[in-house]
Amino acid sequence: MATNNAHKLREIRQILGDEFLVSSLSDIGCTEDIEETADSLEGNALLKARYIAEHYGVDCFADDTGLMVDALDGAPGVYTARFGAMNGYGDSHDTSANIRCLLDRLDGVALRSAHFKTVIALVEGGREHVFEGRVDGRIVTSLRGSDGFGYDPVFEVEDSGLTFAEMGAEQKNLVSHRARATRRLVEFLKGM
Repeated sequence: MATNNAHKLREIRQILGDEFLVSSLSDIGCTEDIEETADSLEGNALLKARYIAEHYGVDCFADDTGLMVDALDGAPGVYTARFGAMNGYGDSHDTSANIRCLLDRLDGVALRSAHFKTVIALVEGGREHVFEGRVDGRIVTSLRGSDGFGYDPVFEVEDSGLTFAEMGAEQKNLVSHRARATRRLVEFLKGM
């Protein structure tokens, strides 16, 4: 998997269980920071997977995830990880800054519907495949729960009454956007 994000790697490994062995970038000696310069989640996932396939000669999958908030016209979207920094809140990839920025932008806003989307790109034998997962919900007004990472404490999953951070890993990994995209990847791999 084209990531050195420990949270993301752990989550993917938990979703897959013992059925698959997932290596990270550090496992293949890749220390480069692969820039996400595309204007879509699919584009960023493909950039990362293609880079590893081309420079390291191994089949690879990569993901990109975005939080799309209806009241913000789909923002932060492709800029989810950098949302706070782009708006004067902390450094790039600063989770607390991202959440503060989001909650400030939605202060007093009644429409709080949102969705998470994950796109997984697989480069396998020179061929490219894309798998998507989506989960709908809403942005709550304050942090709830202590599990998870990223925006998990403020994203309440539709019809659950719980944020991802309140669910715990096992429950989250049954319903999350990343779990749904990963299941599609697994179905494909099993069918090969």
